[in-house]
Amino acid sequence: MTLKIHIDEGAPPYEQVRAQISEQARSGVLPVGYRLPTVRGLAESLGLAANTVAKAYRALETDGVIETRGRNGTFVAAAGSAAEREAASAAQAYADRAHRLGLGEEEALAAVRDALRAAYGD
Repeated sequence: MTLKIHIDEGAPPYEQVRAQISEQARSGVLPVGYRLPTVRGLAESLGLAANTVAKAYRALETDGVIETRGRNGTFVAAAGSAAEREAASAAQAYADRAHRLGLGEEEALAAVRDALRAAYGD
């Protein structure tokens, strides 16, 4: 894993760490199951405060990019973020409910499109 922190860049260091690890995990540079350095170890190697790296790791865990397994360490999470898994679960619940209500596929999809447009401001 290679990370470069640019202090003169506008993005805060924790965001640079978060973005770089996220991109490397997404692209496969960091494979699923790859063990990340400890917070202290990474902070030391980058010349950052441990709290800065801890903040990045917390954000990555919230995003479902990494998972902490207690004393065993922190690893790149399995494919599909927590958000994607939650969205799939919500989609299944919606599909089941639409079916129970007797909506056809096109009616159900139209309702989803409308809701997404409203949510994304389109």
